Amino acid sequence: MGCEATLITTLKSTGQRVTLQRLLILSVIRHAEGHLTVSQIKERVRCSYPTIDISTVYRNLSTLKDLRLISETKVGGLESQYEWIGKEKHLHVVCRRCSEAVQIEDSYLEPLGESLLKDYGYSWILTMLRCLAFVPFAW
Repeated sequence: MGCEATLITTLKSTGQRVTLQRLLILSVIRHAEGHLTVSQIKERVRCSYPTIDISTVYRNLSTLKDLRLISETKVGGLESQYEWIGKEKHLHVVCRRCSEAVQIEDSYLEPLGESLLKDYGYSWILTMLRCLAFVPFAW
């Protein structure tokens, strides 16, 4: 199954209508290497759909975020950035000074999950996490 067919199947499985705008927005995010701002998403979608409106982009981003297909990363007063997460765990460490975001492996947090289970009886389901830190060279 091709990537677009997979995206259509994913959208249909959520009960959402599959509109051209929604499919293009999701496809742009899915094929991006890393995070995109709203303006970057709009400009890339405009290559295929020149009349797309910014409010349409925002509405669809909100829906796709609610469906947990994309993540939104906000750092300080900077513009939100969006990234495809699909059904995978999605963990970031974000520098509070320079706003660099690095995706980390979930194995870093396995000891935390084990401690939560042992000490509190919680069995966690980790899907998204954003940790704030300082990149050494950002001092």
